Amino acid sequence: MLIFSAIVPHSPLLIETVGREHTKKLAATIEALKKMEGDFYAAQPETVIIISPHGQINEKSFVINFSPEFKGNFGEFGDLATKDEYAGDNALSYRIKERLETTLPLQLTTVESLDYGCLTPLHFLCAHKKNVKIVPISSSGLDLPEHYKFGRALIEEIAENTKRIAVIASAETSNKLTKDSPDGYLAGAKKFDQKIIKLLKEKQYEEIINLDPKQVVKTGTEEIKAIAILLGIIVEINCRPELLSYESPFGIGHLVMEFGV
Repeated sequence: MLIFSAIVPHSPLLIETVGREHTKKLAATIEALKKMEGDFYAAQPETVIIISPHGQINEKSFVINFSPEFKGNFGEFGDLATKDEYAGDNALSYRIKERLETTLPLQLTTVESLDYGCLTPLHFLCAHKKNVKIVPISSSGLDLPEHYKFGRALIEEIAENTKRIAVIASAETSNKLTKDSPDGYLAGAKKFDQKIIKLLKEKQYEEIINLDPKQVVKTGTEEIKAIAILLGIIVEINCRPELLSYESPFGIGHLVMEFGV
């Protein structure tokens, strides 16, 4: 059963030992993540399905990581000390595979190392819940409607399963919001971000799925595909969207939003 769902950012700068002085500029996001961690712990999930736009991305299929164990660190960002380990939920992964592999494009992999798209959210949310199992799923090069369709299929297994399951969409919004943006500045990107947030708050999920794909690429908002999977999961559930924070100190949108179930 679904007991928790949320959208969280994944910038390694949120980790103090990585971001150092830059982490202070993300204070609102960190405070929101700490608040969400309390809600996450209270929900007592047994398994987390974490959807990442990084890691093993296949242009034509979604990827489920079947590794029985996962490890990760932020060494590539200069932090060799922070290390996290998680157990995989192979039973749930197998059931998802059995249900979806004949009707949707699905690739299986077994990679023990977690990408930062999974590591950063889990580092915060599992701070006091280390025994939770995880199922990492990567988004793909397919369009938004296909990601939404994948989410609609996933909820069938989640709803029938007796385990307490949380779903996290790890994604940042536009990466072209200011002149500090790594991919350059686009005048209309901030307005596009605000439109997405407004549609999420108003539960206008299908309008998000039908956004102009050229505009999504132009504004650097491709990670919304991870969010599209989440929306497919929650669309028919009476969730309560709650915006916990949104900021963009480095020209990239950091959205923290919880969907009460």
